[in-house]
Amino acid sequence: MAKVYFIGAGPGDPELITLKGKRLLEGADVIIYAGSLVNKALLEGLRAVIYDSAAMTLDDVIRVMEKTVCEDRNVARLHTGDPALYGAISEQIERLIALGINYEVIPGVSSGLAGAAILGQELTIPEISQTVIFTRMAGKTPVPETESLSGLAQHRATMVIFLSVGMIETLRDELLKGYPEYTPVVVIQKATWPEQKIVRGTLHDIAGKVKEAGISKTALIYVGEAMKASEESLGKTSLLYDKAFTHEYRRGSE
Repeated sequence: MAKVYFIGAGPGDPELITLKGKRLLEGADVIIYAGSLVNKALLEGLRAVIYDSAAMTLDDVIRVMEKTVCEDRNVARLHTGDPALYGAISEQIERLIALGINYEVIPGVSSGLAGAAILGQELTIPEISQTVIFTRMAGKTPVPETESLSGLAQHRATMVIFLSVGMIETLRDELLKGYPEYTPVVVIQKATWPEQKIVRGTLHDIAGKVKEAGISKTALIYVGEAMKASEESLGKTSLLYDKAFTHEYRRGSE
């Protein structure tokens, strides 16, 4: 039975798509991809009819999906990163359910996690932060009042902020309502792409550094004390590998 596959393309590096995602992409009859945000290298040599969704409306996308599935052919809907994060798949899925069309979601590597890999660090450091908040600032798309940046900042957890670098000064002011002024901040533009940029600073100076680097879109913002880990030793270790810690597979020493 034909199906629509929502596939996470990963952050940009074409090798960061999953094996399952790549297999389904190669076998698809129709591909609808998310415009300039998807690396075109993923589309090279494919047999499918390919649509760029940048100029399409939701109605346009659903019409292509419905027609293709009714012809007993498969559709690959290629989204950037992982479709579960800011992927706009929910509105498409609602339409498909109403039409009785089968679908499946194939996870991908989120740019938020790819950025941490680029920095070579963990986002959850023992005793410093055990919570990661993925969020964005309100822009054309509103954010619930209960999820205001200033409110989330009160937790002082590690924060990964999407779709907000164009409002870096306002963002900084909101974060300063919870984080100390010299909290580390890292901004990564186009993570894993050849042209990626990395800017490090603190809440005190990051706005100026971002503007100086000419970064105004397609960037992630990492905030929190944990972000020091890729530049200095924090001296924090987990219990899991502590020689004195006993667990199901190992008895700790006295």
